[in-house]
Amino acid sequence: MTQFDNLLNNDKQIKSGFVTLIGRPNVGKSTLMNKIIGQKIAITSNKPQTTRNRIQTVYTSDEGQIIFLDTPGIHKAKNKLGEYMVNVAERTLEEVDVILWLVEPSNFIGAGERHIVEQLKNVKTPVFLIINKTDTVKKDDLLQYIDTYRKIYDFAEIIPASALKGDNTDTIIELIYKYLPYGPAYYDEDTVTDQPMRQIAAELIREKALKCLDDEIPHGIAVAIDRMNFRKDGSIVDIDATIVCERESHKGIIIGKGGAMLKKIGSAARYEIENLVETKVNLKLWVKVKKEWRDSDFLLKNFGYDKKDITRK
Repeated sequence: MTQFDNLLNNDKQIKSGFVTLIGRPNVGKSTLMNKIIGQKIAITSNKPQTTRNRIQTVYTSDEGQIIFLDTPGIHKAKNKLGEYMVNVAERTLEEVDVILWLVEPSNFIGAGERHIVEQLKNVKTPVFLIINKTDTVKKDDLLQYIDTYRKIYDFAEIIPASALKGDNTDTIIELIYKYLPYGPAYYDEDTVTDQPMRQIAAELIREKALKCLDDEIPHGIAVAIDRMNFRKDGSIVDIDATIVCERESHKGIIIGKGGAMLKKIGSAARYEIENLVETKVNLKLWVKVKKEWRDSDFLLKNFGYDKKDITRK
């Protein structure tokens, strides 16, 4: 019997609940969640719109269980995929026990941040302001940034942190438990995510494409896992995947001269997936063109962006 089983079976009640991470694109939401969980589940890159779906991870400790929801960055939508992403993020505000709003350290509050403030005014959920990337600024300047944001919203907590370095992540966890209700454990202690392995593999491939390709192309790509089979002896996982883009010219860039770019993406993705499944991976990649798939309801659903998934299951 584990320590967590003992906790569930004794008279002590546990804290449990749902926490969402919101913010503009590229503020470090996925990096923070990965750091807290201690495992790479959500993909990261320095490009906006990296996270497209709501990604659910589970943090379990002696005090209880926190289910984190990493959401797409809130931004002005330009197509149906963008609308889907914003709806996922904003709908989540109504469903959780605590909201973590991540911002970059700055005295300037732009239109994106003000839009988020307007969304937060419609909910009664406790909101933590997480001033992320504090490792990039002088500590003396932090008080100014805190004061700037304190004036625009009544935050339950304001926490300076560095998701990349792990600074103050323990404080974030401690304060979350303070606001969570007593309740049941939703998952067993070994669960770190409810995401299917195929989806995580597809996202890891997309992450490597994001990091290898030019700025404009990644927004127009999706990854579909055509086959994922574990061999009977457990020695190898065979994965066939297709990278979908919107233009023929993009297809050529993704493949590269002599297939060099596709090999680079595949090699980087294979390494990450092998760390995930803890065995060798035989990864084969193809590239297909689906024009304007980001504005096609059918193709969006086919690539895993289904409007029905916006509500919590």
